[in-house]
Amino acid sequence: MKTKLTRKQKKLLTRIIVAAALFAVMMVADKLIEIPWFISLPMFAVPYLICGYDVLLAAFKNIAHGQVFDERFLMMVATLGAFGAGEYPEAAAVMLFYQTGELFQGIAVGRSRKSIASLMDIRPDYAVVIRDGKEELVSPDEVALGETILVKPGEKIPLDGVILEGASSVNTAALTGESAPVDVSVSETVISGTLNLTGVIKVRTTSTFGESTVSKILELVENSSSKKARVENFITKFARWYTPCVVIAAVLLAVIPPVVLGIGSWDVWKEWLTRACVFLVVSCPCALVVSVPLSFFGGIGGASKAGILIKGANYMEQMAKVDTVVFDKTGTLTRGVFKIDDIHPNLIGKDELLDIAAAAESNSSHPVAQSIVRAHEDHIDKSRIGSVEEIAGKGVKAEVDGIGYYVGNGALMDLCKADWHDCHLTGNIIHIARQAGTGVDYLGHIIINDEIKEDSEAAMADLKKLGVKRLVMLTGDKKNVAESVAGKLGLTDVFAELLPADKVSKVEGLLGDAGKLAFVGDGINDAPVLMRADVGIAMGAMGSDAAIESADIVLMDDKPSKIADAIRISRKTMRIVKENVVFALGVKALILVLGALGIAGMWFAVFGDVGVLIIAILNAVRTMRIPK
Repeated sequence: MKTKLTRKQKKLLTRIIVAAALFAVMMVADKLIEIPWFISLPMFAVPYLICGYDVLLAAFKNIAHGQVFDERFLMMVATLGAFGAGEYPEAAAVMLFYQTGELFQGIAVGRSRKSIASLMDIRPDYAVVIRDGKEELVSPDEVALGETILVKPGEKIPLDGVILEGASSVNTAALTGESAPVDVSVSETVISGTLNLTGVIKVRTTSTFGESTVSKILELVENSSSKKARVENFITKFARWYTPCVVIAAVLLAVIPPVVLGIGSWDVWKEWLTRACVFLVVSCPCALVVSVPLSFFGGIGGASKAGILIKGANYMEQMAKVDTVVFDKTGTLTRGVFKIDDIHPNLIGKDELLDIAAAAESNSSHPVAQSIVRAHEDHIDKSRIGSVEEIAGKGVKAEVDGIGYYVGNGALMDLCKADWHDCHLTGNIIHIARQAGTGVDYLGHIIINDEIKEDSEAAMADLKKLGVKRLVMLTGDKKNVAESVAGKLGLTDVFAELLPADKVSKVEGLLGDAGKLAFVGDGINDAPVLMRADVGIAMGAMGSDAAIESADIVLMDDKPSKIADAIRISRKTMRIVKENVVFALGVKALILVLGALGIAGMWFAVFGDVGVLIIAILNAVRTMRIPK
């Protein structure tokens, strides 16, 4: 990823180059000829000030405001102390390399922000609203609910809505991470923040801008940095107390040994002052203070590119420990779209059985009923349909072509005393019976199933490879249907015929093991369970307010495979955070000891501070790469 330098970074780079060139000239001159201190001091002070004058100014400003102990103060005291001890080249080198580290830090943060900015770019600049037959260019927040907007090819869709006229292809990559466009037409929903590619469409808005998907997502991303992981909070508290302790320790190191030894020689005082300066330089906590938040920021940015919105570093920390994943079935592992698997007729043909069932169910909004109507395909003549009586929990009794029919489950067949039989196939079985004089003829049944998502099976296998021990499914469906889906996907546990409250109690029963539990739902009716789990994951959240508000992690499309991606990204981020903490503390502790003993000089201190910082930053930037 190429990152353009900001104006401030370009100026800093120029100063570093000029200072480095002057420093190199001074070093060569100092090696070739013997230069007295009163000339050597200003010689090295020039590149020092060119490179680090802003560090000194910032340190003095912070002191004036009562904020004494920070990394700039440490750099100022250490480098001025080095000048006082006669270590002129070392003092200039420390400031030069410190500013180089600051430049690396700025570039790394810029790269991380760029991955977030690609998501933030979904904010629409304007909306074309049609009022009184005329097109008006307005700000998106000036469009009222229910107004009609016009979106041309190449324009961002400014608000959520339903297409009234036209058809087009829509690029959802900014939200989902998927490059393949989605075809949309009349009566279909479009989401704010996506890009219209091919056709002109008129859209009736179903939200104001403040309530739109794009606004909620932008708010989520902007607030993600406020929810810190435990390790971030520790580093913040650590740095607050660490810096003053380091300054006090350095002063004691510079003063106590000469005083205790009773030596008044300037050379001895100079030696211990140098050791104290080494101590100050190497103990600067910037490697930890910078690299840990940067690692989380990069991880969140990398996840956002993949269409995974993580609301904070604390949720990423929890996700890395997940060893139990609990799924809602409908809309999560399955598409939530029912289709007819087979038709088993009795006394009449398949087409006639489907025709009767579709006519009887044509006025129902139930997903199973609608699947029958869709499968019929032909227009249903409403004049054929007489009275329709819905029998709660069982089905319907309908009059079609003047004949009474019963369409529903086995309980309805028992009620009408039909001589029916169950099906050997698994699924939602819809039985059909016909009134025949004083009796009832059983006409057969239709098997309907919810489609399993294409990548659900592969997603479960992927989670097992990641070491997830338990894959659990919760559903309100019948036990045989649930077990069939669980068997196909290789789930470890399944709980069926549950009410919404039962799902919460099941999740509570699974909590408390060594690892963490993630619950995955569609975010529409799973809010209580999403909030109860260690990590709540809502998927297919484009357009779902409940998903964005209730979940800790939001997957912008409906692919279960993104759950494994979220775990990989979280684990990689936590691994890099731990690497940086161990590496930084280990190297610094070693050089601190060597410096206090007089073995390590200022050049070792430069590596212990700036070198460790740059290595930690480069390591942190790796979090932006999505692991496969």
